[in-house]
Amino acid sequence: MIVVRLTQLFDSVKQTLFILGTALIGFLALRNSVVWHMQQFWGASGDFWQRQWAAMYNQVGNELLLTTVGSFVFTVSVFWLANAVLLVLDLTGWPAFLLKYKIQADKNNPVKKSDLLRAVKVAIFNQTVVGIPFLVAVYYAMRWRGCSCSPDDLPTFQWAVFELAIFTLVEEIGFYYSHRLFHHPKLYKHIHKVHHEWTASIGVVSIYAHPVEHVLSNILPPALGPLLMGSHLATTWMFWAIALLSTTVSHCGYHFPFLPSPEAHDFHHQKFNQNYGALGILDRLHGTDAQFRNSLAYQRHFLLLSMVPVSQQIPDPPKKNKAE
Repeated sequence: MIVVRLTQLFDSVKQTLFILGTALIGFLALRNSVVWHMQQFWGASGDFWQRQWAAMYNQVGNELLLTTVGSFVFTVSVFWLANAVLLVLDLTGWPAFLLKYKIQADKNNPVKKSDLLRAVKVAIFNQTVVGIPFLVAVYYAMRWRGCSCSPDDLPTFQWAVFELAIFTLVEEIGFYYSHRLFHHPKLYKHIHKVHHEWTASIGVVSIYAHPVEHVLSNILPPALGPLLMGSHLATTWMFWAIALLSTTVSHCGYHFPFLPSPEAHDFHHQKFNQNYGALGILDRLHGTDAQFRNSLAYQRHFLLLSMVPVSQQIPDPPKKNKAE
């Protein structure tokens, strides 16, 4: 067992070093050009964004309201705008040309109105009854940590990018271990089973969860990074938007072109005991992706850069004749 764990750890480290090494080489090769262009963009638009933030900050006139009500309005808007097209598609099958990208084509096609209504009700409950008190707690935690809302303290482009990278790693750690904890038999049937009522998920199901899970797995991990770094509220909002869009794509049930692959998390909803994380690094380290890596879904788990669905590029194997 120890040898197996060490082998998995070694493979995970190799994979991580390969990814980081490739990214580093690319960055070194392109850094002068990329940094120059991004600095030009940031310099040209920085004043604009600072003016918008200053106008909002001055209009609200209260950091508690900005952190709580402002964060609520912002995150709710991002979530429901991202899910609007998906809700229409799941309910009506329109636009029909998108249906070919569905991962589990035989399920929720279309979704039952009663199931969707139940999911929407739970999502709204979590965003309001659970989410608003959490945002109040976040305000006091950010105040204690020294986080700023002021337009005078907006971060530079380089620092914002660095913080977003740290936030992503912190969220992955928090989400993986809390998510895996909720799969423990003593907790699963009381808490996490709610989320897994959907074996073929849709976008809104990303926050369809027991209130305890919603706090500890869905909204606490994305808040830990900004608190750890003492970040500005603007950077925090930016990351929360990324996190909401990412989890919506992961649960949407469609492998759309030019969007991150949702195959790993869709596989989790099918099998329950695979792919607990979002990035896949900790799953590789702990061996909780072994079945996934031997599946057809793993072969399809890539960024789709053409309009041809992955199910056509990597088709299902022919079904065996029962008579054979």
